[in-house]
Amino acid sequence: MSEPTQQIGQPDPIQNAQALLRAKDDTSRFVGLALLKSVLDNSEELRNNQDAVRGLWKSVPSKFLDRLIKTGSRQQSQSEGGNKNARDMLDLAVAIIHTFAALVPEENKRDSRFTERIPHLVACLLNCSNETTKLVLETLSALVTTPDGAKAFIALDDVTTLIEIAPSQPLVLDIFFYAWLNAMSSSVSSSAEDKDLLRTKIDHTITALISSFKGTDAVTLLDFLANLLPRLEPQVLPQNPQWLPTLNLFIRNLVSSRPTPAGRAAYTNLSAALLEVYPSVAPQLLFTDDPSGKGKSKANPTDDKPFSYLLISILLIDIRSTAPTLLSQLNNPSYPQSSRRLSSAFNIISHYLGFLLRSLDPSDSSSESHSLPDPTFLLKLRTSLSETFSLTLEFLRDRFDASVAGAMGLDPSARSSAAHDSASGASHLTLSWESMRDSVDQDPLILAAIRALAIWLREDDNEQLRKEASGLGDLFIDLYRHSCHNNNNDQKKNENEKLDFRRPVLMAWEGLVEERKGVESFLANGGWQALADDLVGILQSTSTSSSAGEVVVDEAEAARGTEIVRVLLQVAERERPGPKEEWLDLVTKVAAWYIPEEDEGEAEGDQDVEMVGKESKLVVYEFQVATLQLVTALLVGSHPGVQRRYVHSISAVLGIARVLMGKVRKVGDGELVEALEDVLATLGGLR
Repeated sequence: MSEPTQQIGQPDPIQNAQALLRAKDDTSRFVGLALLKSVLDNSEELRNNQDAVRGLWKSVPSKFLDRLIKTGSRQQSQSEGGNKNARDMLDLAVAIIHTFAALVPEENKRDSRFTERIPHLVACLLNCSNETTKLVLETLSALVTTPDGAKAFIALDDVTTLIEIAPSQPLVLDIFFYAWLNAMSSSVSSSAEDKDLLRTKIDHTITALISSFKGTDAVTLLDFLANLLPRLEPQVLPQNPQWLPTLNLFIRNLVSSRPTPAGRAAYTNLSAALLEVYPSVAPQLLFTDDPSGKGKSKANPTDDKPFSYLLISILLIDIRSTAPTLLSQLNNPSYPQSSRRLSSAFNIISHYLGFLLRSLDPSDSSSESHSLPDPTFLLKLRTSLSETFSLTLEFLRDRFDASVAGAMGLDPSARSSAAHDSASGASHLTLSWESMRDSVDQDPLILAAIRALAIWLREDDNEQLRKEASGLGDLFIDLYRHSCHNNNNDQKKNENEKLDFRRPVLMAWEGLVEERKGVESFLANGGWQALADDLVGILQSTSTSSSAGEVVVDEAEAARGTEIVRVLLQVAERERPGPKEEWLDLVTKVAAWYIPEEDEGEAEGDQDVEMVGKESKLVVYEFQVATLQLVTALLVGSHPGVQRRYVHSISAVLGIARVLMGKVRKVGDGELVEALEDVLATLGGLR
């Protein structure tokens, strides 16, 4: 049994090749490499024998490969029309490295015998044939997926050869993508200097890539940056890069030039990414007519339509044309791409609405009112937005109904596997009522759509749209409860980061409860109980002490608590003849809240640190005062007989208000002091 195995693992041609590779003259070594390449190409059994492949790779002299690449590349560049012998040397060396990089196990790709070849492979690119260039890029792409390969690639001082061919070779961008992300993830525990160096390299390389893509539609570059920028850590992300205005011109030219579907997806995803990672700069670039001071985009110099109007209009058209067919594509391979593009479109709309609100806010010192589009275009956008959000409501309704009820007469358990299973290769027709990958509460498209819809419902006085959206009360409350459960489960949160719908849902309810139908929907679907339970949990967390004895302060949680109070207060004030008695359970729970009489750890320290601490405390105090105002409103609106039953709770709330008054006076906020004085006076009159 051992002899046949040996013949399979080490046939005579392999022994001959290894003997030639051990020779001292270059001619024999070259013949040995050619023989080895031929054997590997023609023996499937050998290619699948990982131990044999590892042994053969170790028998290949690395320095000889380097010499072949350098000599072949140099002679190619020196001779006009190329030199056949030089081309053969270069092609064979690259082919050998490419073959072994594809055959060896993943853990062996980080070996120095591979990573030390990376500089020579990059340097030879300009002298390679098209076929060999493809092999070089595939080899580099495989090697930089390992931390050691990424580190060796990042250490290169000159990647000009890659940058020059990037417009015609999209694989170049994949090499940069995987190299940077792997270098970033492998340097989590490294020094700040290493991350600064990586950030500088990324900044300089993107600048060079943008210059290289000038004169093209730059679709592949925009798609590359749309995937890269959101994944970069803040310490690695280039700060205030000089290439943003040029990148913005690429986007504007592409938007104005009737792009292909790939181009439309590229500029949509990149615009959303820029708004996310550069929130202070990107809105001015994307939503104003002359962001660079150089005039309008050269692709559309005479059009009177503002660019922001053109961009948002195209995005709205894309949403309206795609949403009606999206439910039937949930389990199609194309759904992730469509979902991502529409998610980006909704996110851009959210940022644009925020930009308009800031521009119209007279109290905002950074107001950009001078750059707003003409009112005629804003009115057209308002009509288009309302139409799009009405269609979005239909999609959300159908998506949620399908996920909860499924097909009529069939239980969701009837489907046992995905329509397209990459593991088994199965591809079969199934009932399309729910995604097998993402449930409703884990679909980024649903979150992006609700976030944009919520802003519009709160800010636009569209009574009809608010009435339509009130029909989604069950969806909003269900998503809110799911988010509360997922985010309170720390273990699950760490294993798989969950989407948080709570802030968008609260924003939506702020607009919906302006209408009576919205209030009815809120109460019918258990909205009061869901929000009140969350409110009590946040309130208790603001007085929870850490192991060091300091009070834990979470500004985001406190700010969300204030938003909850805002919704509940509107509902309570609209209820006639007064608050429902079960709502007064909130009074009892707030009365039982423990508030420390003095903050611990308030020693004098750095003035900047004290200022940050003061701002954090103000957010928390604002929430706590708002909660007391809600309790006061509930008690004041109740029947006098009910008030008498809560006399002990009123006394407890008064005690809490007095303690909180001492804290608020220390930070010197006059508005909060005035609000607490009103609470004390009102509750005092009820006893």
